[in-house]
Amino acid sequence: MPADLLPADGRFGSGPSKVRPEQVDALARAGRTLLGTSHRQRPVKDVVRRVREGLAALFALPEGYEVVLGNGGSTAFWDAATCGLVRRRSQHLVLGEFSAKFAQAAAAAPFLAGPAVVRGEPGTLPALGPVADDVDVVAWPHNETSTGVMAPVRRPGGVPPAADGGPLVLVDATSGAGGLPVDVAQTDAYYFAPQKSFAADGGLWLALLSPAAVERAAELAATGRWIPPSLSLATALANSRQDQTYNTPAVATLVLLAEQVEWLLAQGGLDWAVRRTADSAARLYSWAEEREWATPFVADPAARSAVVGTVDLDASVDAQAVRAVLRAHGVVDVDPYRSLGRNQLRVGMFPAVDPEDVTALTRCVDLVVERLRAR
Repeated sequence: MPADLLPADGRFGSGPSKVRPEQVDALARAGRTLLGTSHRQRPVKDVVRRVREGLAALFALPEGYEVVLGNGGSTAFWDAATCGLVRRRSQHLVLGEFSAKFAQAAAAAPFLAGPAVVRGEPGTLPALGPVADDVDVVAWPHNETSTGVMAPVRRPGGVPPAADGGPLVLVDATSGAGGLPVDVAQTDAYYFAPQKSFAADGGLWLALLSPAAVERAAELAATGRWIPPSLSLATALANSRQDQTYNTPAVATLVLLAEQVEWLLAQGGLDWAVRRTADSAARLYSWAEEREWATPFVADPAARSAVVGTVDLDASVDAQAVRAVLRAHGVVDVDPYRSLGRNQLRVGMFPAVDPEDVTALTRCVDLVVERLRAR
């Protein structure tokens, strides 16, 4: 493959995602003083403060909302929310592998009633449906990483906000936060991990919690319900207010995260990031629509993700062979989600990814397909 055809950076993973070289340089500098030191001392707490203040600015946090963080990634937050935000019963919109996991956690909890679950076929975005009268949490993903489906973030129609007695709205933004538009006021917990748009390593969860969510966490903590300290949102909140985590965090992740948040703010904030991912997505999907052997997996253009693009290839094109050739040339991690089992490319288009590199990727795929078909 000609070198001038290749992307300047060939990393298109949907998580872990591309880490900018400038972040790595910042980590090298921080490593001389921060790595291997106490996370409860001022130098590391200052990094956590940078993260919390930066996210508050990036998302224009509404009055009373708080940035809370803890260890374990979004998987741990599902468990923490099951223990500390669902009072009795939840309702879930399941769009794929990851949104199903929160519903499964709620279903397994012995102290909760079985959740109401609305399921969509992979690649589709069904309506959440009427919210059941007896649920006190409704949950769905902003972006389903496994399928490339993007869902709007707005409180269900006809349902009062949580402050007025309605259910809490919990939105899994693991792959959407920082790359998709959002009005955080439409949620009570907008939560995510740092290995997607924020270009850091995993192992951390972050949540933007409304006053109603903070109140619910305190309420349930006071009931005597068994909540392990590592999953206690009340404990996470108390530590976050001190710019620390309950357990020892990965300081490297915090440094990478702080650098990425500040870079996004310097570029123009969330509006800039959304324009950049939309540009990348437009290039990928228009390319797919123009090829007779490629099709966007998500049929509804309004539901196609701007940060995780999924493109099906015709049965006459071996997607695995295409991916193997790309990887041999340094263009990596465009594999479909493992459980889908589709002849597909999945492309991470987070803000760190240059839209020009997305265009270069499509040209590379064109060449590989042409050569494979000529064999």
